[in-house]
Amino acid sequence: MSARRHIPATDDTELDMTPMLDIVFIMLIFFIVTTSFVKESGVTVNSPEAKTASSQENANIFIAITAEGEVWVDRRPVDARSVRAIVARLHADNPEGSVIIQSDEDASTRMLVEVMDQVRLAGVKGIAIAANKGDE
Repeated sequence: MSARRHIPATDDTELDMTPMLDIVFIMLIFFIVTTSFVKESGVTVNSPEAKTASSQENANIFIAITAEGEVWVDRRPVDARSVRAIVARLHADNPEGSVIIQSDEDASTRMLVEVMDQVRLAGVKGIAIAANKGDE
C-alpha cells in the first residue's frame, strides 16, 4: 500500500493580480499613444454664419484670428510669419489631421489669406474656415 500524505484544505487561497495589472497598464499605454490631441487656438472669436456650414471630424490644429489681427495657435499669440513653422511641427504629429482657421467676423481678409498661405506652405492639404451654422 502506498503511503499518502493528507494535505489539509486551507481557505488561504490568494488570487495573483499581477497579470491583470500588467494588462491594464498595457492598455493604458496603448490608449495614450494612439490618442490624437487637439491643438486648440486659445482665444474665442466670433465666427461668421454660413447656411452651408458643416462639422469637421479630423481637425487637430486650430488657428484663431482675432478682430484686432492677432493670430493664436496652441493657446499663445504668434506672428503670422511663424505660422508655417508651427503648423509644420504640429502637423508632423498627426499627418492625417487638418487645420481649422477660426477667423473673427471683423478680422481683415488680408490676415486670413496670409495665414491660409502659411498653412499651405507648411504642407497641410486639409484647411477649413470655421463658421457658425446659420438659419435657413
